[in-house]
Amino acid sequence: MLSDKTKKILAVVIVAGSILFSSFFFYFYQMVKSPNILVEKSDGILLIAPNASFRSVQDSLIKYDIAHNLVAFSFLAKVMDYDAQIKPGRYLLKANMNNLDAIRLLRSGVQAPINLTFNTIRTKTDLAAKITTPLAISQEEFLQLLEDESVAKSYGFTSESIMAMFIPNTYQVYWTISAKDLFERMHTEYKAFWNEERKQKAEAIGLSPVEVSILASIVQAESSKYDESPVIAGVYLNRLKRGIPLQADPTLVFAAGDFTIQRVLNKHKEINSPYNTYKFAGLPPGPINLPDIRSIDAVLNYQSHKYLYFCAKDDFSGYHTFATNLIDHMKNAQRYQDALNKAKLYK
Repeated sequence: MLSDKTKKILAVVIVAGSILFSSFFFYFYQMVKSPNILVEKSDGILLIAPNASFRSVQDSLIKYDIAHNLVAFSFLAKVMDYDAQIKPGRYLLKANMNNLDAIRLLRSGVQAPINLTFNTIRTKTDLAAKITTPLAISQEEFLQLLEDESVAKSYGFTSESIMAMFIPNTYQVYWTISAKDLFERMHTEYKAFWNEERKQKAEAIGLSPVEVSILASIVQAESSKYDESPVIAGVYLNRLKRGIPLQADPTLVFAAGDFTIQRVLNKHKEINSPYNTYKFAGLPPGPINLPDIRSIDAVLNYQSHKYLYFCAKDDFSGYHTFATNLIDHMKNAQRYQDALNKAKLYK
């Protein structure tokens, strides 16, 4: 039989053990189930870069004040082996999230997608800068692919026409998408955009989808008034059918590489460039901007008429005056030139 003293010691040990177990269980429960992520804050985004270490994840949780108790998060993360399987990505963390749910999310690699929007693009550099800004891809890496002739050829384009593959819109992608995978995605979207209806319309006007995009880029540069875009498209199609040079001023601005030009002068018409549509008949080798969907559809649904010329109106409304013959066009052009002189716009 146990002595009274032994019984007392055993009782004390049992009580102390129960207290320690209860305390540990309570602490563990708190560590697992209690809110610890963005406590009393709004939902937030955690970015984990490719090849990130567990330490860098911890640093981000501290820097952006995401984890209320970093020690508790770190302990459970190691218990769940998350520290050995970091997955890069863009993660949406909910306000008052507990450690267990947060670690499960980060360990799963299930990212919150990004709405990738690009428009108002003139050059490859513009596109590379805008399309990579919200992504983990570097601008230089993306631009290198845009400039690579072999890459363009693999998608059925040239290095000049590859820009036509990027249809301005909003697309859902993941932050960690690679430059190559983004090209693949844009090519898939391009093929979906050029459905049978659009391809048949392009064929009916004697242009390939790429040529439609090139012409649409010129139409878009000529006017921001979408209600007259089909009329402008009709002018250029009339000129193409007759073998008349397009003589599109925006192509000279693109050839000059100076987008501050407000007034095209005779010296610009002498630029030796395949984009100079005063010197060279037909379409230039590539788009002079990324035409949006409305501009592309304006070409496909052009207005049939007999106009061969157009000139900006002298009221600077952004609209144009159209003419079927050179004499009327020269009169319209002179009125516009006089308006430019009056406004002191000489270059």
